[in-house]
Amino acid sequence: MPNLRRKLPSANALFVFEAAARCGNFTRAAQELYVSQPAVSRMLARMEDHIGVRLFERVRGGIELTESGRILYRAISDGFNGIENAIREIEARATGVETVMLSVSTGFTTHWLMPRMGRLNQAFPNIDLRFQLISGRIGGPLNDVDLGMRFLHDGEIDENAVLVMPETLLPVCNQRYQEISQTDAGRQHGDTVIVMDDEQRGWHERFDAFAGHARHVASMLSFSDYAIVVQAALLGQGMALGWLNVVSHWLAQGALLPAEEEIIVMNRRCCLVTPASKPLRPFVANVRDWLIEEMCNDLRIVEKKYPGLRLRETMEQKGLKFG
Repeated sequence: MPNLRRKLPSANALFVFEAAARCGNFTRAAQELYVSQPAVSRMLARMEDHIGVRLFERVRGGIELTESGRILYRAISDGFNGIENAIREIEARATGVETVMLSVSTGFTTHWLMPRMGRLNQAFPNIDLRFQLISGRIGGPLNDVDLGMRFLHDGEIDENAVLVMPETLLPVCNQRYQEISQTDAGRQHGDTVIVMDDEQRGWHERFDAFAGHARHVASMLSFSDYAIVVQAALLGQGMALGWLNVVSHWLAQGALLPAEEEIIVMNRRCCLVTPASKPLRPFVANVRDWLIEEMCNDLRIVEKKYPGLRLRETMEQKGLKFG
């Protein structure tokens, strides 16, 4: 340890380097550390002079680590993660409270997790649940979290990912909207389709009722947050594309209905993923398994409620058995 102190301009240089390397940008690192961008640049320049190698290369839009920088970043990340986990264990032993940070979408949090928070707290009375929320399409690295929901292709699934369900889509609406849309006037007028972004604007064309012109679109509502898309469908504002991992709760409760008895299963899989850089705590594994069992219970109810979807058969073909 005395040798390490001599090799660094200060211990704070480690925190500045880690933030800059993770953010890929001196300005974002400065904002995270509550210092100025020139202060970050000066500290890292001093660090490079002290070590005697370049750690960063400036590129368009930010910075990239050199090979030496990547070696140092891996070691510092492992060290910081180990320290953080040790502190968490100490805090948990002292207080009995286990902190779990989830990286999930606002849609999943609002429409699937919040309705069952009472049961979650009953199952885990000592949990301190925190969120890294994603308002649009979920993705990105699992930084500073314990567990994240991600859609992965088969080649991306490793020992850190546990299957929740295949990515499954279906059109959803509420009871009132469904009843109106099935009247002669409703069929003549057409559907209001709710979308999240431009990429999703043609989602209805994937389903037979629209592809075969049994239904047609009269208007569209567009929102940037999928939580609002689902909320609009719940309020009867139109028909939305439902990701089953988000809307399964409302389908099970009957607040949303399949607008058509058709599901589409994509090539990706919805998984709960733990960071490879962080050892899996038993408490986090228990929370993960509880979430998956709750989801499976929703699927059992949806299967019973809407047998025309052939949900169990489709899921089993894709490798998921939910009892």
